[in-house]
Amino acid sequence: MAKATFEVPELSEYTEVPAVKPGAMAHSSTFRAKEEFQQDLGFPGELVEDWQTKAIDKMGELLGKYRSLRVYMDACVKCGSCTDKCHYFLGTQDPKNMPVGRQDLMRKVYRRYFTLAGRLFPKLVGAEDFTKEVLDDWYCYYHQCSQCRRCSVFCPYGIDTAEISMAAREIMDSIGVGQKYCNEIIGKVYKIGNNLGLPGPALIDTIEGLEEDVYDETGVKVRYPIDEEGAEILLVTPSADFFAEPHVDGLIGYGKVFHEAGISWTISTYASEAANFGMFIGSYENMRRLAQRIREAAIKLKVKRIVFGECGHAWRVAYSFLNTLAGPWDFLDPKYPVPQHICEFTHGLIQEGKLKFDKSENDDKVLTYHDSCNVARASRMGDTPGGQFEIPRAIIKATCNHFYDMDEDTIRDRTFCCGGGGGLLTDDLMEVRVKGAKPRIDALNNVMQEKGVTHMAAICAICKTQFSKVLPYYGMEMDQVLSLHQLVSNAIVLTPGEDDDEPDGDEDLDNDNETDEAA
Repeated sequence: MAKATFEVPELSEYTEVPAVKPGAMAHSSTFRAKEEFQQDLGFPGELVEDWQTKAIDKMGELLGKYRSLRVYMDACVKCGSCTDKCHYFLGTQDPKNMPVGRQDLMRKVYRRYFTLAGRLFPKLVGAEDFTKEVLDDWYCYYHQCSQCRRCSVFCPYGIDTAEISMAAREIMDSIGVGQKYCNEIIGKVYKIGNNLGLPGPALIDTIEGLEEDVYDETGVKVRYPIDEEGAEILLVTPSADFFAEPHVDGLIGYGKVFHEAGISWTISTYASEAANFGMFIGSYENMRRLAQRIREAAIKLKVKRIVFGECGHAWRVAYSFLNTLAGPWDFLDPKYPVPQHICEFTHGLIQEGKLKFDKSENDDKVLTYHDSCNVARASRMGDTPGGQFEIPRAIIKATCNHFYDMDEDTIRDRTFCCGGGGGLLTDDLMEVRVKGAKPRIDALNNVMQEKGVTHMAAICAICKTQFSKVLPYYGMEMDQVLSLHQLVSNAIVLTPGEDDDEPDGDEDLDNDNETDEAA
């Protein structure tokens, strides 16, 4: 079991609503961005003078730009439906981690400056001035929200705390109060092309070594091409897939699927990152700049279609916003969806009978599946409602003999977050991450005890990194979480090619970098 400097909650058969402990997580505050990280994104380097006025002006701008934000500020009737739906409240007991409590941090400021009653009778309507103490509360608790949107599923008015958290972070960035983790990563993508800061030559060497490893293991020359102009598919995947387990095992699976399909594909060193942390900080402009890199790479490499790898929030940005951020995509082949998820691609081949599997290759595992939040509650797959739930499970069942779902109240659109999404996948928030993971770990532990489950598959880089880190805090093994396409890789029956000779390439790199940024 991993050692903790904080109290790790005990697992329970059912996640119970805890007693409230005001201020339980008030001490948790993620590192702030340095001046250079802020400026790379177009934000002030430090807290600006007259920050209060500028923050209120920015709030007014967002209220005018996003009508939904004003609705969310006005619509809440304090019904309590959301109070026990947030994994962070369930794990930390802090009432400001209740969705309504987190919303009210902004709502009281909104009422003070943007409603008549708040300007005239602030105490009567719960309105407060935007003081430095309130700003500190914002920074603390809006970085204890993974923007998973579970609360919005249960809210009778559909209030989306994720959008409120994004707006709060954008307001704070605009006055020079940004988070180091997200803002530094976005800057790396601008300068180098991916969250890791992995330059093109290093990426090429790593992929060449991967190609050799696959040949040594299978005797089949499966290609992992980079910057190949004229390829049919541009694969855009999280940079964690390039070297870190269990992520790289998924990338190996993608390559094997493309090999069996007989379709040419490529990775781009320029757009070697599917993740878009601009969404986490609520910045449309930075979301757009990141998405434009994918467009530029697709044009340069003259591809016909774009496929996204296993990354939860990247798929949300791609599915929901890619056309707005970087369209039109009229230079791509109109026969294919823009974008397409790797699970959709693989599932389509399975339905067409183009992939063969030996399911016994996964018989050492009893599987369950974690529905990643951004896939489950902010996107779809395929052409039918609920495809984002059914397609990944169909792939697991096609490649494995033993699969069991977790409790129905903890999966599909009610899924619990991994606890590390929304820009929280940083070690300075480890207490929040471990405690926030408890509801999901409870459900996992139950299905382990009842059905003998040994492993949990996921299709999100952040989820996989988060579980690898927090499972040991609960007495489990870090390798119990798998990439879904790792299961595909294990079971797929490869067809040897005519040129299955020794592949070219240098020795594989010994890469032991941290994986948190890659997710």
